[in-house]
Amino acid sequence: MTQDHPSALDLDDDQAQPEAAHSRTPPATGKPPRRFDGLRRHRRWLRALVVVALLGQMALAMVTSAVEQTPTIDEPVYVGTAVVYVQQHSLRYNPEHPPLGKLIIATGPALAHPHLDPAFVGNQGAVGRHLLYESGNDPWRVMLWARLPVIVLTLLFGLVVFAFARDLTSSVGGLAALALYAFSPDIIAHGSLATLDVPMAGFLLTSVWLLWRARLRPRLYLPLAGVALGAAVSTKMSALPAVPVLLLLVVLSVWYSRRTRGAGTRGRLRLLGLGMAAAVVVALVVVAVVWASYVAVDPRLRWAAPEGVPAAHGLRGFAADWLPFPQPYRDGMRVQFAFEDTKWSGFLLGRHYRGSLWYYLPTALLIKTPLGMLALWLAGAVTVVTVPRLRPAAPYVLVPPAVLLVAALSGSRDFGVRYAIFLPMFLAVAAACLVVFRRRWAHALTAALVLFVAVSSLLTYPYYMPYSNEAFGGPSKTHLRLHDSNVDWGQDLGRLADRIRQRYPGEKVWLVYKGSGVPAFYGIDASDPRTVPPDRVHGLLVVSDSSIAKADARLTALIEGSRPIEEIGHSITIFRR
Repeated sequence: MTQDHPSALDLDDDQAQPEAAHSRTPPATGKPPRRFDGLRRHRRWLRALVVVALLGQMALAMVTSAVEQTPTIDEPVYVGTAVVYVQQHSLRYNPEHPPLGKLIIATGPALAHPHLDPAFVGNQGAVGRHLLYESGNDPWRVMLWARLPVIVLTLLFGLVVFAFARDLTSSVGGLAALALYAFSPDIIAHGSLATLDVPMAGFLLTSVWLLWRARLRPRLYLPLAGVALGAAVSTKMSALPAVPVLLLLVVLSVWYSRRTRGAGTRGRLRLLGLGMAAAVVVALVVVAVVWASYVAVDPRLRWAAPEGVPAAHGLRGFAADWLPFPQPYRDGMRVQFAFEDTKWSGFLLGRHYRGSLWYYLPTALLIKTPLGMLALWLAGAVTVVTVPRLRPAAPYVLVPPAVLLVAALSGSRDFGVRYAIFLPMFLAVAAACLVVFRRRWAHALTAALVLFVAVSSLLTYPYYMPYSNEAFGGPSKTHLRLHDSNVDWGQDLGRLADRIRQRYPGEKVWLVYKGSGVPAFYGIDASDPRTVPPDRVHGLLVVSDSSIAKADARLTALIEGSRPIEEIGHSITIFRR
């Protein structure tokens, strides 16, 4: 069985350089001059320094956000559940999300040793609040420790982006992809939180990259790809739609690795059988990882389904009944199906509505993605599809995010672009493919667009969550068009407390806050203006921008009778009334 010669996609960086570069090298029969060895070493060091610089600025941005931001809406649930996992080995909280992401989060608080009363009885929202504000712990310290593991993981996924793009193109392409990743406001915003969106997307990207490498070394990379895919599925159930796609990529990778010239029908059928067998093995690895994540929490897998877990019917019911996952996972699927059947409210382009809009995510991505990044995504995707030597990568780079995006578009929760956080990862790799064009203008244009992205991202520091691009007015205007985790997820309560203490000491504060923090803990002595007659509301009226977006008639009347005087973090508005 003979192996085809690798294409330019499969060559290392030095091999993939233009022929003109090879024409400057000495004949193969002689030893290369030392100056060439020195040049290569200098290039390697320069590439390493650029990688460190890109990830360093990203780390600074994420750590700053982690230090300055108070808990967002979902974080106390995940952090409280993570501490219960470690201290009590119980699966009773947050069954709608598998354990692995929360076990990763738990590695931080495990070092901080927070106190949690094992006799506490309450729901998953209450356990997070009890841990942070009612158990004698410092919530700033606990949250920082909980966020640090996700920050480290986000940085490691940056190396995957670099390596994937380098495998497809060259080190220059890898650096371009890493720059887009490292300056993505959405990845910085959510990679600095103790949440599950970035870990799931990163594990999925890692699995696809390993499947791409399995085209040349399947025995090494296919099991690793299964582990990474299992990690994604064990972190968030929204990874499940990608599983059939990645199993088909397993077959494709095996087909490429074993194909021979002139193989007949029998040989092709045998090759197809090998690919299907490999897909079964990878699927078994995925199942094993899911089971291992639950056993890591409780080796005895003690589980009592919470009250009110709804029944699932049709294809959903079949999946929840027959997937070879632990019972807590399958009950969590039923909870997620119930969420999808709920009619939530949303806010888009200044309009509050009930239900979901299929164009919500595309519109939100158009608003919240840097303009240069949008251009590079589109050009990169076209390049992958149209350039013959890159076309084999299209099923790997473009199909998985496309399937996940279609699944997200059909969802019922219009809560933010975090539901499509996989796009900045995969499409950064696609955008890097522009460097295969050897025209100077193409490289100059790519560099200019990457620089545009970097400047836009740096200018929003440290307010990454409410970022919107220049065409939509920047971060200060995001709340006029979007809400929830796009702009205001409760992250600026601490900044509000500092501002009131510095500029408005002693003034009466009326607060409508959307978040999981406890205002009194941060020194905010405030009342709810919706509980008294409007003529009694005088002084400072402070309202979360997400609450403004979904304000009822009473709150709207209070706001209209007030004068805005200040914005906190582009997510909370202070009015004087």
